[in-house]
Amino acid sequence: MKVIKKSAESVQKEDAHGGSGSRKLFVNDTEIKNFQGVTYGWLPAGNIYAWHNHEDMNEIMLVLKGTGIVRDDDGEYDYKPGDFFIFPKGVMHEIKNTCDTENEYVFVRVFDK
Repeated sequence: MKVIKKSAESVQKEDAHGGSGSRKLFVNDTEIKNFQGVTYGWLPAGNIYAWHNHEDMNEIMLVLKGTGIVRDDDGEYDYKPGDFFIFPKGVMHEIKNTCDTENEYVFVRVFDK
């Protein structure tokens, strides 16, 4: 098989952002050039992926489930399922779950060298 298949059951869940949430890393930097990873992430009700940036990569976030707020230096942006965010390299940002259920996302990170 030349195609790589990964299922939700075959990928181990791990802590993300110091344990404020969790994730499954579906694609890593050894599988595709200039690619850091694709993760499926969870953020429990009321939790925050605290202020951070990615110095050498761009990050893309697709909201699958839940509502919340994304913050950057310019303001706050509500999110809901289907919303898509691009975080350019070096841009400080924070993601907060504002609902009473766990949020779910897909994150894609690509190196910008």
